[in-house]
Amino acid sequence: MPTSPSAPSVLDLSFQMGEALLENGAEISRVQETMERVAQAYHIEDFQVYVLTNAIFVTGVVDGIPQTTKLQHIPSTATHLGRICAVNQLSREIVQGLHPVDQALARLQEIRVLPYSPLPLAVLCCAVGSASFSYLFGGSWLDAAVAFFCGIALELYMSFASRRKMTKFLTNLSASALVTLCGGALFLLGLGDNMDKIIIGSIIRLVPGVALTTSIRDFFHGDYLSGAIRMLDAFLVGGCIAVGVGFVVKLLSVLTGGALL
Repeated sequence: MPTSPSAPSVLDLSFQMGEALLENGAEISRVQETMERVAQAYHIEDFQVYVLTNAIFVTGVVDGIPQTTKLQHIPSTATHLGRICAVNQLSREIVQGLHPVDQALARLQEIRVLPYSPLPLAVLCCAVGSASFSYLFGGSWLDAAVAFFCGIALELYMSFASRRKMTKFLTNLSASALVTLCGGALFLLGLGDNMDKIIIGSIIRLVPGVALTTSIRDFFHGDYLSGAIRMLDAFLVGGCIAVGVGFVVKLLSVLTGGALL
């Protein structure tokens, strides 16, 4: 078990581990439990932590000296389950006494920069996923093929939007409009049998399923405020997707005299 760590370093380690979990999509109870376990492993007394969806407040007493650290804002990013799993594994190793504070901090910095999937793999997965869901929801193989190409366009656009640091709502609104436009254009050219199945498969990448599931888990753990915030965020994202799809479908229907209906 690590001994005599400096108070600021211990609190900073616990704090940064919670921050890494929160910004990568972990539920509130997981963040709080991890921070508490780390604090207990390094013998922080009177450790108190309050976690929201975008903020963490921590207090603790080490060697009789009260220490406080506060994070005012944690911007939301895309969910990265690999980083969450890695932080969880690090916390288990800390509890087992395998890492001094400095070593744990260094390991945490490596975890926080774990990359997302390379773009070619992400594009392939998005395309295959779009095609699969299109077929799963009753589309034909031709609908799945059209959704496959829409998925390629979607992931490339999402990568572009990420580099440009577009807001979440603008990204989802414009991305859903783009894939609907691509699917509608191919459908009007005679490719595909069911426009609705093409759209369903194409937008599945945008559906905030993880955020909605996490919000429900937060509710079950009694974190009602965080659960409500995340659920509202998921509903707003869903609304943006609906607006983007509906606008393009209506526009193409007007321009083509109802050919999409």
